[in-house]
Amino acid sequence: MFVKILFVIVALVVILVIVVALRPADFHYHRSTTIAAPPAVVFAQVNELQKWGGWDPWAKKDPNCKTTFEGPPAGVGAAMSWAGNNDVGEGKMTLMASRPSEFLQFKLEFVKPFVGTNTAEFSFKPEGNQTVVTWSMFGKNNFMSKAVGLFMDCEKMVGDDFDKGLTDLKSISETKTKN
Repeated sequence: MFVKILFVIVALVVILVIVVALRPADFHYHRSTTIAAPPAVVFAQVNELQKWGGWDPWAKKDPNCKTTFEGPPAGVGAAMSWAGNNDVGEGKMTLMASRPSEFLQFKLEFVKPFVGTNTAEFSFKPEGNQTVVTWSMFGKNNFMSKAVGLFMDCEKMVGDDFDKGLTDLKSISETKTKN
C-alpha cells in the first residue's frame, strides 16, 4: 500500500513539473490611460524618479519603504533602489532609455521576494490635447515564476497596480496642466 501511495505522489509531482515547465517563458503586462495633459507634463512625472512617490502604487503600499537615488535626477542613468515590506520587496530600477515626451525604458532588478530582472517601459503618444500613456513590463519567467503563475493571476495583480499608478499619474498631470 505504501508503495502505491508513494508512486501516486511521485507521479503527481512529475506531472506538476511537466505542466510548470511547459508554461510560457515570456510575459508581458501593460495598461494604458488617456491623460488630459501634454506629453511633456506627463513625461516629466515619470522621467524624474524622485517624483514617483506621488503616483507610484508600490510607494503607497509601504510608506516606510527605504528609497535611495543614484545618478542624475532624471534621464538615462537615473536609478532608484528600494527596500520595503513584503508587498514592496527590494530591488533597483535604472533608466536605460529616455526620449523626451515619447518613451522611457527601465531595467528592473528584483532582489526580494523573488530574484529577477525585467524591463518596464512607458510610451507617451499625443492625441489632440491629451496623452495616451502606456505602462508595460516584460521579461522571462523562471521555473518558480511559472509555478506561482499556476496559482496566482500575476497579470491581474501587476495590471491592477499599473491601473492605480496611472490613475494617480493622471490626477497629478492634469492638476499641473490646470495650474
